[in-house]
Amino acid sequence: MLRGAATRIKPLISEVMPSTPGPSRHSRAGLPIVGSQPRHARGTIARCIHCSGRARQVQVQGKSVALAHDIEPSGLEVLKKITARASYRDPITRYRHLVDVKTLRPDPHQESIIQKLQRLWTDLKTYDPGPLPPETPEIKSGLFGRFFAGGSGQQTSTKSFDDVPKGLYLHGSVGTGKTMLMDLFYTTLPPQFGPTKYGATRIHFHSFMLDVQRRQHEVTKRYEAMGMGKKDALPEVARSLAAEGRVLCFDEFQVTDIVTAMLLRGLLERLMGYGVVCVMTSNRHPDELYLNGIQRTSFLPAIELLKQRFEIVDLDSETDYRKIPRALSHTYYQPLDTGTAVEMTKLFESLTSADPISSEVVSDKKLPLWGRKLNIPESSGSVARFTFQDLCGKPLSAADYLEVTNKFGTLFVEGVPRMGLSERDMARRFITFIDACYENKVKLFISSEVPIFQVFSDEKAGSSADDSHMRSIMDDLGLSADEIGSSSLFSGDEELFAFARCVSRLSQMGTQEWSGQSGIHRDPPRSEISETE
Repeated sequence: MLRGAATRIKPLISEVMPSTPGPSRHSRAGLPIVGSQPRHARGTIARCIHCSGRARQVQVQGKSVALAHDIEPSGLEVLKKITARASYRDPITRYRHLVDVKTLRPDPHQESIIQKLQRLWTDLKTYDPGPLPPETPEIKSGLFGRFFAGGSGQQTSTKSFDDVPKGLYLHGSVGTGKTMLMDLFYTTLPPQFGPTKYGATRIHFHSFMLDVQRRQHEVTKRYEAMGMGKKDALPEVARSLAAEGRVLCFDEFQVTDIVTAMLLRGLLERLMGYGVVCVMTSNRHPDELYLNGIQRTSFLPAIELLKQRFEIVDLDSETDYRKIPRALSHTYYQPLDTGTAVEMTKLFESLTSADPISSEVVSDKKLPLWGRKLNIPESSGSVARFTFQDLCGKPLSAADYLEVTNKFGTLFVEGVPRMGLSERDMARRFITFIDACYENKVKLFISSEVPIFQVFSDEKAGSSADDSHMRSIMDDLGLSADEIGSSSLFSGDEELFAFARCVSRLSQMGTQEWSGQSGIHRDPPRSEISETE
């Protein structure tokens, strides 16, 4: 019956993805003629295409369309999938589709933000960044090589800033929907920014800066080997980044160290000089970046560049999208007793036995980490099991955690203690680890001494409700002092925000929605995105 159902819905499919021009055999039943008609349905069609009785209706690009009485649910699902795929046309169409299928709730403030994305999408639709200059040519070492290297190979800009569409800088506090907005924009980019032409890159800003520093090191070594001395590597680094994507989407843009602060202005200017358009999400307005940082006055020109070449958009509204009620998934277990240990072992064995990459469990596998090796107590192809001490009791960095979460889509972390002042360094590493898990959409199972939201509480501290900063954060997250306990671990604004973000992310990662979407290491190419809504 599916073949017949697919035949009967073909004219509706053509409404979404038009085929060759020609009249539909169903046009007499009230369905719009395909080919010479607009792509959108022209009105409400509520009659069966066979008996003219009232028929079941579905939404096609926001319009009600009637189906034949005898179309089976399987045929209806085909139409829904096609409609969902067609919604990736542009940001506003995609947003309205997600509202129609009740994935998102209608929100006038959020829709006004989507219009900002739509503005940039419209600018990009007709934008051609043009060709890039060639890579610096190989120059042989030696006297003649050094002689000719002096004035050759310097990369030059290919675009005037005025010819590059103005980027977007989206800033807001925890729970303002930054990740969803970036997902929506990245997956609806115009086709010339697909992988076969100019390309686009979406990356966490911390990972991006690590990549920039790695490229700088490699280019500098190559220049020295070519007899080019201390030639500036940044133009070639920017050119190589532009070659991989003329649209750059940064999640969690922040400046916390002097290396990033000093690099940023020159890097952004060179990227824009190669026609790159940037979209950023951040927790801070540009004026609040790198506050109290070393040599901040040297960073102020970068702030001015952001304010001049980006549309600054405040995402804060009265709605915290992470606080919208969602069904919880059982991923966090406590206390640390025999029953919890047995349950974690059962889960691990169940998931590894069904691991599509490799179900063989290997003990003490070594994972290379930036010149060192991390011991993985137990792992299969995409599932790994650690203790808290394995991950946070050692001086691991954000780069290390990103490597681990890139390698494994599902992680078990056992034995998370309640952390007080004496475990402050471990608490910071745990927060960094959770950030890496969130960024790489890892499915996470944790066993802890106390409920997961209380692991940062120390019994010696006073009530969290007594601190105005902590009280504000708890209000934003919809948590009470009883739920997260009290803590003296965090003091500065950046630490308090990192704590708030971690608690919020742990909450989101404990939902059924996250469980169903996690375990994938990276976003699929936009051309391959499908949907089963």
